[in-house]
This record gives sequence, C-alpha cells and structure tokens, in this order.
Amino acid sequence: MTRTIIGLSGNLDRPSKTRALVQTVVATAASQFEAAGTIYDLADFGPSLGAARRVADLEPSARTALEVVLTADALVIGSPVYKGSYTGLFKHLIDLIDPLALVGKPILLTATGGGDRHALVIEHQLRPLFGFFEAQTLPTGLYAADRDVTDGQPASPAFLDRLGRAVGQLAPFFDRRALPEVFLLGA
Repeated sequence: MTRTIIGLSGNLDRPSKTRALVQTVVATAASQFEAAGTIYDLADFGPSLGAARRVADLEPSARTALEVVLTADALVIGSPVYKGSYTGLFKHLIDLIDPLALVGKPILLTATGGGDRHALVIEHQLRPLFGFFEAQTLPTGLYAADRDVTDGQPASPAFLDRLGRAVGQLAPFFDRRALPEVFLLGA
C-alpha cells in the first residue's frame, strides 16, 4: 500500500511562495519515504468553499479533495502570513473539519512572509490551531521569508538545512507504519 504525504497551501494564488514551499517539502518527504505526494491549495476547493457551512455544502470535487487531505498518512500545511496570522479562507476550510479527523496525524507546519517580523506565526497561530485537533505537529516548523526564496523556490542554505531536519522528523511515523502489526504491540 502506497503511503501518502499531502500538502495543503492556504493560498488562492498560483504561482505562490506558499505553494512552492509546500510543494518542495512534499517532494522532499515523498522522495525520502517512498510515498506519493500531492498538493492542494484553496483554489482546488473552488467557489463553494466560501459559502460552505459544513462539508456537505462543498462541491463534489472539493469534498473529494478534503477527503484526500484527511486520509493522508502525513500532511504538510502552509499559509502565507496575512496581518500576523494565516489567511481567513484557509481558517474557514479548517473550520469545516471534524474535530476528531486529525487526531494523531503527523503535520509539518510551514508559512511564508515578507520578513522576519512574522516568523513566529507557526508557533503562535498554526501550532495551537492543529493542537486543537490533537494532531502531531512536528517540532520543527518551516518559515520562509523573501530572502529564503530565489526564482520562486526555497533556496537559502540555512532554510534548506532546516527543511532537511523537519522532513527527517517524519521518519518515526513512516517507519512505524512500515512495520508489521505484531512489532507494534509492544511499542
């Protein structure tokens, strides 16, 4: 069975720094753990997202995309920083998710912004949000400022080093899932 690492970018724009960041992280992790990787951004959820009050209000393609996100083995979630936090439409999508749907799911948190002023968005906004869902947010988050991006792609050596450490923190989740169930009983 192929394991999946799904990226969710809380941005409508294409191209975007956030999507490029999420895509880079998913590609790196999928390669390292021999998993399938897919990226979604808010545009993939279509116009029904803004008016939806529950998942059933989403168009079928948006419901399918959300189901793929929720059933992934691991998630890479990112948002551009907007006025010190994640975007409103991103939060609206997260509000549609059942509170138990992400329990125990490993999530690598990412964010993009213009400068260092917003670097703590992961710790002050995203980590508490996914803590509510009892998800397993990885210790290392990835914040990319403008200086970390070259030609639309994360490129600074310091950032790429941090990316390697963050992706490596997914290993226990993938290694455990690769073991036969009999070996997990004593864990």
